[in-house]
Amino acid sequence: MTDVPTSASISRRRLLAGSVTAAAAGVLGGGLATPTVAHAAANGHGLRIVDRNENQGRLQYYRFATDAIGWNPGVNVLLPDGYHTSGRRYPVLYLLHGGAQDFRHFHLRENIVNLTAGRQLIVVMPDASTGWYSNPVNSLVGPRDWETFHMAQLLPWIDANFRTFAEYDGRAVAGFSMGGFGALKYAAKYYGHFCSVSSHSGPASLRRDFGLVVHWANLSSAAVELGGGTVYGAPLWDEARVSADNPVQRVPSFHHKRVFLVAGTSPDPVNWFDTVNETQVLAGQREFRAALGRAGIPHEWREVPGGHFFRHDLFAQDLTGMLARLRPAG
Repeated sequence: MTDVPTSASISRRRLLAGSVTAAAAGVLGGGLATPTVAHAAANGHGLRIVDRNENQGRLQYYRFATDAIGWNPGVNVLLPDGYHTSGRRYPVLYLLHGGAQDFRHFHLRENIVNLTAGRQLIVVMPDASTGWYSNPVNSLVGPRDWETFHMAQLLPWIDANFRTFAEYDGRAVAGFSMGGFGALKYAAKYYGHFCSVSSHSGPASLRRDFGLVVHWANLSSAAVELGGGTVYGAPLWDEARVSADNPVQRVPSFHHKRVFLVAGTSPDPVNWFDTVNETQVLAGQREFRAALGRAGIPHEWREVPGGHFFRHDLFAQDLTGMLARLRPAG
């Protein structure tokens, strides 16, 4: 279904390469803090906590050692108002950042604490570097199995340590840019895990334009994350992996899910890079929407003026629809 475009957000971001400044990095990356939550989170599911900051506020921070990743990735967990005293269980949103960002991005740059104030859900924001939410074909700097970390380790760890609904109707996944792709990929490959999926300026078609998004995934991951390795293989791709990850080739997996898509329509007069990237996002999302329509799969979409950035107003709309689909807190 189409909707009247809404106004653009205040902040602009690069497509698959937004950045978090080093100065801001210390906000949640301090030393080990004494937990004050009644039942402090524990090790398990292949994860060992090496740093944490738990408190009676909403935002919790964890850093893990895991065999899936060759360094210790961080995760922010944003709890709903009243979590510590309510005794209730809550649905969970897994919110995925863009390329060259990290787990702090939505907190430090997108005002996620205020955007979710009063919303009765837990928001989990994990590290992913520029790993494209994938287990790469090859890494030259040690393990970088982000898909394993997120889906086989972190998801069950969250359910074991927080009062969640560990079921299909209890989880949503959303993301921006590379994270929007990751959300679509995870929702399709792990069908029974998420009842709602949202892609904010995320690629939805890997093979169009001679595989431009696959080439970008390979180049960006090689440069930033894999020491010259690639997500999908080069010069020849692992075609089975591309097909398995490509949202437009997984359309039947979106049956019975809430699907929400956002893309910008206007060139950025200042940032050529953002213009090229959002143009590709828009074309890919249109291809994906057409495939959803042919399959009779309901979906919501917004095409709005502007380039490649996270739109706060549309995320607020997304949260409302997401919570209407998720199992309510109780």
